[in-house]
Amino acid sequence: MMLVPFLSLLAAAQAAPAGVETHVLARIVERGDIVAAADFTVEERPAAQARGTLTPQQADGMEASRRLMAGSVVRASDVTTPRLVRRGEPVTIHVRSGGLTITTSGRALASAGIGDPVRVVANSTNRTLDAVVTGSGAVRIAAP
Repeated sequence: MMLVPFLSLLAAAQAAPAGVETHVLARIVERGDIVAAADFTVEERPAAQARGTLTPQQADGMEASRRLMAGSVVRASDVTTPRLVRRGEPVTIHVRSGGLTITTSGRALASAGIGDPVRVVANSTNRTLDAVVTGSGAVRIAAP
């Protein structure tokens, strides 16, 4: 007699929807790689797993902050703005004051994206300077 309520409960659980359609990665994305909208495919996942995922449009152009496996969902903590300056790599330092522009070479002490502050060392003076990233391998220092 206890078997009938159990079977009806089991049937109800199997009839419940399995999940929602969610955007997942179609390929492995290595740490530091740029994520593209074309890297995504749609799969059915449990609603709890799909919560907080980024759409392909939101993740497009972002840099993976860790290795992302194929078939995994992408959340905001998995990606970051692209790093245009990387720690230890050479940079071009631009100092502007009015109409005067001075350019020198240096080395980045940290990784940073566009508009982010970064500390650099000027190769010519060996001084540490505070700068702002303006492009790939380029930083700007505000002259006093």
